Amino acid sequence: MKRHRPCGMLCGMSKEQLAQRIAEVALLHGEFTLRSGRKSNYYLDKYLFSTQPDILDALGKMFAERIPEGVTKLAGAELGGIPLVTAASLASGVPCLFIRNQKKDYGTAKLMEGVLEASDRVVVVEDVCTTGGQILEAAKVISQTGAEVVKIIGTIDREEGARENIESAGYTFEALFTKTDLGV
Repeated sequence: MKRHRPCGMLCGMSKEQLAQRIAEVALLHGEFTLRSGRKSNYYLDKYLFSTQPDILDALGKMFAERIPEGVTKLAGAELGGIPLVTAASLASGVPCLFIRNQKKDYGTAKLMEGVLEASDRVVVVEDVCTTGGQILEAAKVISQTGAEVVKIIGTIDREEGARENIESAGYTFEALFTKTDLGV
């Protein structure tokens, strides 16, 4: 299994430069309603950062460096987690799977795309974590198969309860960045 080797710089950027680049392209100011229903005067638009090749490449390498030994699968939740888990899979050589928000009603009618065995040890990657609701739903889908969720890694922790909710559900949580790292 291929493993990424830390290079010290991410796509030519330090962690601080990457945080600045993410904030530059994805930090919006105004009045926003979040998935949780909360109101916020800023928004971190995951699609604005996860569609930039340099950012996606650097994030994939950061995720890969944080994957514990023995992990056999990576998972990402629809839709924002898909490009991130794909980048992490490419950087680490660990196969990935995609968790849908709801079971599709056509074709194979699956809630999960990819192969997951009860013996798998999984790291779940997420984009922006506010309360942790969506990522906890994805972790539940994985756990129901008998597979073990070893760790949840968020790209950005808004520091609004996600860590507490994820850890109180019994999962290990790590964030690549916090809102503070992005200058919020």
